[in-house]
Amino acid sequence: MIRVLIADDEPLVRAGIRTVLESAADIVVVAEAADGRAAVEAALACRPDVALVDIKMPVLDGLAAIGEIRRHVPTVQSVMLTSFGSQPNAQRAVQAEAAGFVLKSCAPDELIRAVRAAHAGQAYLSPQITRFVLDMIPHADVARERAAAARLAALSPRESQVMSLLAEGLPNASIARRLRTSEASTKTYVSRILAKLGCASRVQAALLARDAGLRGPGNTPG
Repeated sequence: MIRVLIADDEPLVRAGIRTVLESAADIVVVAEAADGRAAVEAALACRPDVALVDIKMPVLDGLAAIGEIRRHVPTVQSVMLTSFGSQPNAQRAVQAEAAGFVLKSCAPDELIRAVRAAHAGQAYLSPQITRFVLDMIPHADVARERAAAARLAALSPRESQVMSLLAEGLPNASIARRLRTSEASTKTYVSRILAKLGCASRVQAALLARDAGLRGPGNTPG
């Protein structure tokens, strides 16, 4: 079982998150906290696998809290859960070594995926956050550009279209609308792309696309 700590100052939000997470057979909520300091204390006491921490909390904000958790209980993987998907917040979350950054507006299954990814040691970012993170990372040198382009050459024209939109940080539903296809088909394409490129996450694939200079689906034939 994946043991989870939920930290949010709103009881109703905590209850909703607990309900979502415990609908998954492999996740159990072991503690809740209503402020950042209490979250640190709960992490020390319960030693969860994953801490879901809201950014805006009293006493100690979420970003400071995950820094404390990281220092005192380094085995805990922290995922930021927030309504504030701004670049400064994303940057601070990355600097605090958060394992993920998920918007409260996400679908329930995305929250479950984020917890599972963090537990597996993988970074997870809501698609809307991907572009902020890409902006924080230096562009590739010539050698890395060529290597990335060579890897992307293995994609079919349709896969390249999907890849270019994925690199913009679009979720599957938005990609499907842009390409006038079904969300199920888009999900299949994304899974195939990740497997073909050897990428563990959408973020890794987006970084690879940016390194290769992949731009705009309109430039790729359907």
